[in-house]
Formats: sequence, structure tokens, C-alpha cells
Amino acid sequence: MLEEAVAAARVGGKLAQITEHWSPHINLGMPVLIPDTYIPDLNLRLSIYRRIAELVDKEEIESFAAELIDRFGTLPDDVQNLLKLVEIKQFCRKAGVARIDAGPKGAVLSFHPSTKIDIAKLMQYIARQPGTVKLRPEDQKLVFIKAWEDLSQRLRGVHRVLQELAGLF
Repeated sequence: MLEEAVAAARVGGKLAQITEHWSPHINLGMPVLIPDTYIPDLNLRLSIYRRIAELVDKEEIESFAAELIDRFGTLPDDVQNLLKLVEIKQFCRKAGVARIDAGPKGAVLSFHPSTKIDIAKLMQYIARQPGTVKLRPEDQKLVFIKAWEDLSQRLRGVHRVLQELAGLF
């Protein structure tokens, strides 16, 4: 709160439009890295990670993937997973999802405390998927019961779920 007050004082005392910065925590149980066999130079690899962290939309991700292919060759699966994770992270922020843990039997999503959830839309979404999606009353976590044994299937499934949720709010 003190940081917000200081920031507000610097911009003329307006506290209303201070953007909250948070990053979703995503655990899909899969490697999401740049292998040193793809980019051997550590400093270059670190700079690529920094650039990936700054990507903001699907077009930028696709453009960056094309640049990587031009510079280093075909993307390894781990790098493709990393770029897909960046897109998932963007959907998480749009949907207000602070944490997602996914595994072979589905996923559990936690909403960020500042998320404004339209309960009616969320309940309609849950109702359209009987038996596969539920809201746990004890902790307000959204549980998806899915068979995602295969890692690529899990990645696609989580991507689809978060894209749908981002469209709700």
C-alpha cells in the first residue's frame, strides 16, 4: 500500500489507475526450456529468455518463433512448449487465473484475489460441462477433470480451457 501511495503521489495523487503487476504460476509437469543443444551460448540463451518474457500477444509469439527458426533451426519440443506456455500465461492474466496445476487427470485453477468474476457466466460455463468442471466451495478453486495423460494433450487442453475462461470475463 505504501508503494501505491508513493506511486500515486508521483503521478499527481491519483490512486485509481495503478496497474497491479502479477504473474501467474503455471505447473503443467512438462519441460519448458531452451536446451543448450539448441542455443549453446548461455548469454544468448538468457537474452532469448528475457525476450520471451516480454512477448505480449499471439502475433508476437509467432513472429518470435519464426525468428528463432531462422536463426537456430527447427524448434525443439521444449521450446515449442515454452512459447505455448507464454500464450497460456497471457490467457491466465486475462481470465484472472493466478495459478494452474495440471496433470494426467486434469487441472486445478486458482483465481487472483483481485479478479472480478462474473459468477453467472462462470456457473453457465460449468453447467455446459457437467461432470468435468466444478467449483470447490471450500477454496473457490476451479477443478477440471480431464484425461490428459499425454503431455501435448495436456498442453492443448490447458490452452483451450484458459482461452475459454479468458473469453468469459
